[in-house]
Amino acid sequence: MKVILLKNVEGIGKANEIKDVPNGYARNCLFPKKLAILATKDSLNQIEQKVKSDNLKYEKEISQAKELSERLKGFELIIRVKVGSEGQLFESVTKQKVADKLTELGFSIDKNHIDMEEHIKHKGLFPASIRLGHGFSAEIKISISDE
Repeated sequence: MKVILLKNVEGIGKANEIKDVPNGYARNCLFPKKLAILATKDSLNQIEQKVKSDNLKYEKEISQAKELSERLKGFELIIRVKVGSEGQLFESVTKQKVADKLTELGFSIDKNHIDMEEHIKHKGLFPASIRLGHGFSAEIKISISDE
């Protein structure tokens, strides 16, 4: 029986592949667990459309990550905070503050995608790396100065 796999099935194949499996295995295992559907003309057309839309979405995500990487390359983020007399900050600059500041400037970056050596506790210039997905990243500099 020809089936279209909806999910990866160990020993059979990957999602969206068309496989020939024994009738009993399809009826008793794959269909009840919603791991596969019967390969008909309609289901084949639906899977083709789904694969095309998934590919377009993936290509769009890659192009957005590449564009954002180019925009952020060498970017210097200036954060102004209250600084004590010896250059110590009253509160440290965290990944969350960096993400918030980047969002203010029009970059939608999650704090979990920002890599800093540690929280910034004094003024100066500090490196940071931003992971953008799909193998793209950007190195920025964070400049901490007095208000």
